[in-house]
Amino acid sequence: MLLAENLAAVQSRIAAACGRSGRDPAEVTLLAVSKNHPAEAVAEAVGLGLTAFGENRVQEAKAKIPLSPSRARWHFIGHLQSNKARDAAALFGTIESVDSLALAEELQKQAEKQAKTLKVLLEVNVSGESSKFGWVPDLLLESLGAVNALPRLELHGLMTIAPYATDAEKVRPVFRRLRELRDRCADHLGAPLPVLSMGMSGDLEVAIEEGSTIVRVGTALFGPRPKVVRGTAEE
Repeated sequence: MLLAENLAAVQSRIAAACGRSGRDPAEVTLLAVSKNHPAEAVAEAVGLGLTAFGENRVQEAKAKIPLSPSRARWHFIGHLQSNKARDAAALFGTIESVDSLALAEELQKQAEKQAKTLKVLLEVNVSGESSKFGWVPDLLLESLGAVNALPRLELHGLMTIAPYATDAEKVRPVFRRLRELRDRCADHLGAPLPVLSMGMSGDLEVAIEEGSTIVRVGTALFGPRPKVVRGTAEE
């Protein structure tokens, strides 16, 4: 029952944040981050009505996804190396962490070989942290048209990982800048980019208030991550 209680608490937080910002909770997708949790946890979450799950390692996903309910829909949210693009294209319906034109082109090639279309988000390093991947905001517009022209990729929006902060208000400017950048990108393309993936367990309220449409929640749902799952060490 712990997962059910945690899910209810997270959904209540989402609803309250939407209420404060005049939004419909249905506009916000709860992406359950199942990293380092077994397929049994995914099955339990699906039984509670969750359908969107996030993984950040291709190898772990290769072991877990075939054992998970078919209703689950999978998003890749970690740093993706080009040599893992083939497997990622096969396993995931959405790649949230496309952080370069070269990676986008490799995903296009692999999706073409697999005769499938991938939904993608472009990861932006809004905070400028050297430890994070992603486009530099000012350079994103230069690559936008080239990514959007790749026929096997559907560009849906942007993603960012905010710096860790004990006070979520300190990262509000990061989320605001991503929303403003998304609006500039949409104007540049002349087409909507409806998805903003931003906010995690500790700062989802602020992210929602700033326009997030996907919050990536792991610990607040599943509890602390086990250190090892099927031989994969925790990052």
